[in-house]
Amino acid sequence: MNIVFREFNPFDLWIWLEFETVSTPQEQQYVEEVFNSWFYLGKLGAFNAENMQVNDRGIEISYMDYSEDQLEQAMIAPMHNMGEFEYLQTWGRCWFDLGTSDAIALDILINALTHLSNDYIAIRQVIFGGENEDWPVEKSSAAMFN
Repeated sequence: MNIVFREFNPFDLWIWLEFETVSTPQEQQYVEEVFNSWFYLGKLGAFNAENMQVNDRGIEISYMDYSEDQLEQAMIAPMHNMGEFEYLQTWGRCWFDLGTSDAIALDILINALTHLSNDYIAIRQVIFGGENEDWPVEKSSAAMFN
């Protein structure tokens, strides 16, 4: 699965998926569940790199003291909006306003899509940002969420 980054605006971001074949309704459901789950976690502020206490601790977390003060002092980092997933031939796309969520959100999504591609539906590439010449973006798509 190839990962491509084009023009990137976290507040107006199209994520494009190119599948090996035209996706079936069941395969589309898998894809949409991944994106919906990712977005809901983002909406709750889960992708906040300011509070990575467990990760920062390393491999030994037995009896770790978790600081509620550090948790409360971290600025919130929620995603704001997600559009409807759309499909055209071997392509799928969805619009996002990532809000103030941190870039770790993208790594987590890429990890999930890699597993999805290996086990359930072959994804040729994931493109973050920009537009596809064969499938133009209506300029009003993002405006409906503002």
